[in-house]
Amino acid sequence: MSRVESPNGTRGAIAPAPTREEAAAIIAAVERFMRATAPRTTAPAPDIPDPWSRAAIVEGVARNVQTDLREPWIGG
Repeated sequence: MSRVESPNGTRGAIAPAPTREEAAAIIAAVERFMRATAPRTTAPAPDIPDPWSRAAIVEGVARNVQTDLREPWIGG
């Protein structure tokens, strides 16, 4: 390795260029990282209610029913 001095006066080592295998391994690692950290592009899942809510919807049941009957089981 040779040493060079940068314009700001610091010194550093310059490594030789990577071999073809090393370059391929670096690119593969970068691609793998990009796939692992990329944001998901899938559409959001539809709002599916929990099983209890779905059963209530299917049966036509409401949570807070507003009726005019005071005692619906008597009919009065």
